[in-house]
Amino acid sequence: MQDNKTDSWSLIELAHEAEKILMAKDFHQLECIKHLPQIIPYPHQLKTAQRVISEMRGRAILADEVGLGKTIEAGLILKEYMLRGLVKKVLVLVPASLVLQWTRELNEKFYIPATAHRKHYSWDAEIVVASIDTAKREDHMNIILDKEYDMLIVDEAHKLKNRKTKNWQNINKIKKKYCLLLTATPVQNSLDELFNLITLLKPGQLGSYNSFLHNYVEGKRIPKNKNELKKLVDKVMIRNKRRDGGVEFVDRNIHTISVELSEEERNLYEAVTGFIRSNRELNMLSMLTLQREVCSSSDATFVTLINMLKNVEPGSALDQEIRQLLDISRTVKEVTKAQKLVEIIKSVNDKVIVFTEYRATQEFLQMYLAHHQISSVPYRGGFKRGKKEWMKDLFFSRAQVMVATEAGGEGINLQFCNNIINYDLPWNPMRIEQRIGRVHRLGQARDVNIYNLSTKDTIEEHILFLLQEKINMFEMVIGELDSILTKLKMTKGQKLESSILNIVYNADNQKEMVNKINELGEKIVQAKQELVKESGSLDIFN
Repeated sequence: MQDNKTDSWSLIELAHEAEKILMAKDFHQLECIKHLPQIIPYPHQLKTAQRVISEMRGRAILADEVGLGKTIEAGLILKEYMLRGLVKKVLVLVPASLVLQWTRELNEKFYIPATAHRKHYSWDAEIVVASIDTAKREDHMNIILDKEYDMLIVDEAHKLKNRKTKNWQNINKIKKKYCLLLTATPVQNSLDELFNLITLLKPGQLGSYNSFLHNYVEGKRIPKNKNELKKLVDKVMIRNKRRDGGVEFVDRNIHTISVELSEEERNLYEAVTGFIRSNRELNMLSMLTLQREVCSSSDATFVTLINMLKNVEPGSALDQEIRQLLDISRTVKEVTKAQKLVEIIKSVNDKVIVFTEYRATQEFLQMYLAHHQISSVPYRGGFKRGKKEWMKDLFFSRAQVMVATEAGGEGINLQFCNNIINYDLPWNPMRIEQRIGRVHRLGQARDVNIYNLSTKDTIEEHILFLLQEKINMFEMVIGELDSILTKLKMTKGQKLESSILNIVYNADNQKEMVNKINELGEKIVQAKQELVKESGSLDIFN
């Protein structure tokens, strides 16, 4: 028996495979596909990876619309470079909620030994995934800037849209050979953002800032010399769209469920509404939270009232009003919305994600579901990374229901589930799309069912009408909504949410509130119609 390990047949086969890789004629041949049996890329993903490697020299903005698999494209590119021996040291910067997801996908799907950053020594690993917020801390950034990376990947790169921010300046200073920036919205507010992103990748590609403004900008979002600008952008950016074909998404089935409040619940709703209208000098946000909670659960309402009671003078008129509301809330014995929720879950008889806005409602619903022999797990923002992953795994393997607060709308992919129940609806429509995007994405094999619960003859019913009938929120691609809100100067939905809050808070009665919500809806419809007419000039990626 020979001791010479070079006689090992497995090593000979390995050497032969390495030689074949090195003999590849050009980068149009993606060798990595042979080594990734768990991944069957879509044609647009393969084409994107090939273009980045063969035409863009490993520096590109991956700007596909939401749900088209930018992470898969980045993984393919990284794996190909690693197989060819061109990349060893890698830094991946992502939102905190995505650190573990990226680490897991690189390891399990691409067999890339990535390490999630935890301590200072993590920076010494060959392939590190860290949150952008962690990396920007001065002690961490000093370590990063001392290193040289073969590849830098930044997810949610639209957060680098302003070159005056510390994040942009830090990313610009990092020493990197190859760089991938991932974002579904390369232009949100102005063409300046496009200039800033491209400058990170290839300084000078669009000229100096002043020459860029002079040659290519007509208005904040309207380009000049569009064809010439498009040619320059195409050299560093790839944007695949759903409407281009080649990728078929499953359908969304929308179900609107109207819930009739019980007499006790109606009394509480009317009492809270009257209390808010007679105490407008109090904090608007707290009062409107109370208005929304009364449509969610008496538990959530009760908790807020108790907290308000702590901040008022004992025995005062306000103290007495709040105590009266507490007494009314105690009369509510059954939550009709929760009853309807159980009815839907049992009829679905499959895994379901339930979204609520409030922690107290989340806890109530878990107890209520348990009482009806329905297994559930919680998911919320206060959980650490490890616990979030644990809850996701329990939902996959054991529980029928995940009851999630808004944190469940970000950073987790749950294609094994195709049912969403919006127990409460956020008034920011962008957050609704984030919720739906957890299940309605590539890899989802079944049609997605979305159930929207609303309490009849309440503010909740009118907001649902605005979102569903006027904005067409549950059918719209996120990029379309971005454009509409930007035209109305309501970027990312926050100003739309503020507009709704102001209408509800300042209306003297139900009729006035409904009329103003309808007026807002008409403005949105008009903006959408105008955008259709302008679409040829607004989107330089057409």
